[in-house]
Amino acid sequence: MVTVTLGKTGMTVNKNGFGALPMQRISTADAVKLVRRAYASGITFFDTARFYTDSEEKLGEAFDGMRERVYLATKTGAQTAEGFWADLHTSLGNLRTDYIDLYQFHNPAFCPKPGDGSGLYEAMLEAREKGMVRHIGITNHRLAVAEEAIASGLYETLQFPFCYLSGDKELALVESCREKEMGFIAMKALSGGLITDARAAYAFLAQYDNVLPIWGVQREKELDDFVSFIADPPAMTEETAALIAKDREELSGEFCRGCGYCMPCPAGIEINNCARMSLLLRRSPSELQLTQEVQEKMKKIENCLHCNQCKSKCPYELDTPALLEKNYEDYRQVLAGKVSVR
Repeated sequence: MVTVTLGKTGMTVNKNGFGALPMQRISTADAVKLVRRAYASGITFFDTARFYTDSEEKLGEAFDGMRERVYLATKTGAQTAEGFWADLHTSLGNLRTDYIDLYQFHNPAFCPKPGDGSGLYEAMLEAREKGMVRHIGITNHRLAVAEEAIASGLYETLQFPFCYLSGDKELALVESCREKEMGFIAMKALSGGLITDARAAYAFLAQYDNVLPIWGVQREKELDDFVSFIADPPAMTEETAALIAKDREELSGEFCRGCGYCMPCPAGIEINNCARMSLLLRRSPSELQLTQEVQEKMKKIENCLHCNQCKSKCPYELDTPALLEKNYEDYRQVLAGKVSVR
């Protein structure tokens, strides 16, 4: 079994982490069954967040009575010390525990530090001193914040998007974390659904022994793939390398990663899916994207206010309104039968 140790935390886990964000979309009974099956298969690291609606509660129920057998990571998006404590107490209650193994600041626009005026890092330290938090981490989608967090020496882990579509700057983050003995947790290991070959995704990440991928799991079939990697870890073969090269060429340039940090949209547009619809049409079964429901969502692009709020909030500095317009035009061409997709 391939394992990863998250830097100086000493937490050693299977190289398949469980991302619990998608669990908010399924029933509690199904979620508990899925999570317990993941644990029984050898997965012991489970990542959630206060923002993921009832995901924490479902994990809490799944591990009630067996808390000490797993590592639970969650996050706070609080912007004040008061909000931090409110989030922490809520998370502890939801997870049915008196401590959190890894507590992370959830995609802050700045790197919390002692004396920055927010009181956030001071609250985090106090929580650790009280034993409510065991390790301190940060998640982000912004390179500058991630780089600052690594340089600060204040964090034990960094959670950042990382997959075989990543570039040199993301690779530099991985190496910087290694040098600082800081754990690296790879979110978006399937690039929000744009990577369709999980074995290739794993094989790429397997090259970095300090990286823990967390896979967003919602269905048993998805879990089956990741569980199979425990006994049979995919290796980087010539065939896999060729597939990755092909995907990199196809997905080069600007594209929406689907992170959702541009949301909500004042015009009600589901930006994180609509702005990458052209890729979804061509990289997943197209009939899933051509339903009446999806057509209605795409049509809302016509109501765009051109307020540029989405553009200003995009951590990848994309011209989101232009992407929406481009994807909508392509979508209409597909609906009209002028462009074919699989």
